[in-house]
Amino acid sequence: MTHAIRLLGIDPGLRRTGWGMIEAAGNRLSFIASGTVTSDNKKSLAERLVQLHDGLIEVVRRHDPEEAAVEHTFVNKDAGATLKLGQARGIALLVPSLAGLPVAEYAPNLVKKTVVGTGHAEKEQIRAMVKVLMPRATFNSDDAADALAIAICHAQHRASGAARLAAHIASKGAA
Repeated sequence: MTHAIRLLGIDPGLRRTGWGMIEAAGNRLSFIASGTVTSDNKKSLAERLVQLHDGLIEVVRRHDPEEAAVEHTFVNKDAGATLKLGQARGIALLVPSLAGLPVAEYAPNLVKKTVVGTGHAEKEQIRAMVKVLMPRATFNSDDAADALAIAICHAQHRASGAARLAAHIASKGAA
């Protein structure tokens, strides 16, 4: 029997950061929980980042994941919005890393292709496929559904990532 591992997917955003927790045992995926950490847009940027930090710390504390995955930021035409999203993404990378978890990163198109089959899927398609793959999954926002998709993507790609990391470490030792 394959050891089950808890995986946390995080979809970073300054207003809403989605999170999804699944358990993977071989090819079997099970829904554990999902939700959305929100920040108050009436507060300063620093205070909002603290809200995201504290919310994600509580998720990690409550659900005890063994690995995490975060979606890469896409760059849009609004440089200010991209910068703020990058800061929220920094919190999404920092919290699991501070907890001692390995953190993987995935491009949005890879997440969509892994879960839906096409790299240009719409939000509705992602929600529908998450429900197909995990019928017991519940989510309170598109951000939480996306976070579950990120966790699913990580479950599918983590073995190849671990192999690449081991090869990288081995090549550094041989140099």
